[in-house]
Amino acid sequence: MIAFRLPPEIEAHMDAHGRRTGQGAREVARDAILDYLEDRADVQIAERRLADLKAGKSDSVPISELLARYAL
Repeated sequence: MIAFRLPPEIEAHMDAHGRRTGQGAREVARDAILDYLEDRADVQIAERRLADLKAGKSDSVPISELLARYAL
């Protein structure tokens, strides 16, 4: 369990969001933390892939090829 205090303006924002969505403050905080962690993981993957591309360890695929491959 992690416990911490948030500035009043963030608590007010979370409360307002919770009222709009029917969630409690804990649910709003949990969802926000999970979204942040997922976003950070995506950024780390993208940074590694970009580094591999720049280092010549991987190739790019033209968007036209991807669209054709997946019939989009």
